[in-house]
Amino acid sequence: SNLKCFLVSCQVFERERLNGHYGVTAFLIGNIFSAVPYMLLISLIPGGIAYYLCGMHKGPERFFYFTSLLFAIVMWVESLMLVVGSICPNYVIGMFLAGGVEGLMILTGGFYRLPNDLPKPLWKYPLYYVSFLKYAFQGSFKNDFEGLTFSVDQDGGGTRTVSGREVLTDTWHLEMGYSKWVDLAIMFGMIVLYRVLFLVITKCKEKMKPFH
Repeated sequence: SNLKCFLVSCQVFERERLNGHYGVTAFLIGNIFSAVPYMLLISLIPGGIAYYLCGMHKGPERFFYFTSLLFAIVMWVESLMLVVGSICPNYVIGMFLAGGVEGLMILTGGFYRLPNDLPKPLWKYPLYYVSFLKYAFQGSFKNDFEGLTFSVDQDGGGTRTVSGREVLTDTWHLEMGYSKWVDLAIMFGMIVLYRVLFLVITKCKEKMKPFH
């Protein structure tokens, strides 16, 4: 539905551009500022409900990170639709293409198949490292598990204490050499890259099909 709405807006934009009202850059800036308030609402309201309902690691800083993560994911999907919409004028083909890209990102993000278990050619190198959801999963897990401790029952009786950091490295195979904020920064970097890619593709299409 996001892609279909975007393609309709592209048709409106094409008419406005042909009439000389504004260019591609103005459209992109307007698209960003018009979408951000709604994306913030989508992130804050369901995020606030789910965060405390699920009993996740409490604290204002952790809640802020969680909602920022949701905002980044929604922004990424919107940015992906911009790129796909600029390549595929047919929204049916575009929906298949966008769904395929999102499916690859999910499968190689490190949740359904742990990073160390992914086949090395292609699936881990390079798909795992270019997957947007890799950084979303890592940031989410670090935000919730770091600072926690768990009591684990042992076979011979008794319990031992396991830190959240051990769970992240041993169970989820996360890369702990950098903080969750770096994961979030990489996500926003990818969003900017997708938007710039949309701008470049649209500008190139303009040059290949000049209008009079």
